Amino acid sequence: MNRKKSTYYSLFAALFAAACFTVFAFIIFSGRIEPFDSGIIAFVQGFESDSFTAVSKLLSALGGTKGTIAVTIVAAVFLFAVLKHRKELLFLFVAVGGAATLNFVMKNGFQRERPDLHRLIEETGFSFPSGHSMAAFALYCALAYLLWRHIRSAGGRGLLIVCAVALIAFIGISRIYLGVHYPSDIIGGYLASGCWMLIVIWCFRRMFVRSEF
Repeated sequence: MNRKKSTYYSLFAALFAAACFTVFAFIIFSGRIEPFDSGIIAFVQGFESDSFTAVSKLLSALGGTKGTIAVTIVAAVFLFAVLKHRKELLFLFVAVGGAATLNFVMKNGFQRERPDLHRLIEETGFSFPSGHSMAAFALYCALAYLLWRHIRSAGGRGLLIVCAVALIAFIGISRIYLGVHYPSDIIGGYLASGCWMLIVIWCFRRMFVRSEF
């Protein structure tokens, strides 16, 4: 695919994600999402066990502030020292830092209270959109995007995508299981972070459209 044309596909996809988020937020705050949220929470928390709780806390930590910072630093060192990336570090930091900033602004704008049904951990702050979901989506999407060009085999690339999607999904599910987020918070976080990542990719590809970065 022509590189310049593909950058515009990213922009159009970002606009579509933004539109989906807007519609989804309207549905949430109109009160019509409650049956969906309640049903998913009951299903996920139905798997409660000591081992599942321990795994969920670990996954939740990976999507938290400390976990995201730690993974980002380790990834940045690897990208710089092993793969000799330079400009790509800016892409990584803008992707992750921008998602965190956007989440802070949106949470304080929407001010949705967290669920109070069956919490396995305590959490403060507002609920929508999920910060863990946004951080996980931005971080692991950015890493998959940057590592893709270094993997030549279809199987390797497929494994990369599966791992990234699995981490993003399970971090989101862990927040539902632990009782600190509605499912709609998670979906909203994915949509918001997806929109942000598409914009970052669009800008990055426009800046380096003539190079292989």
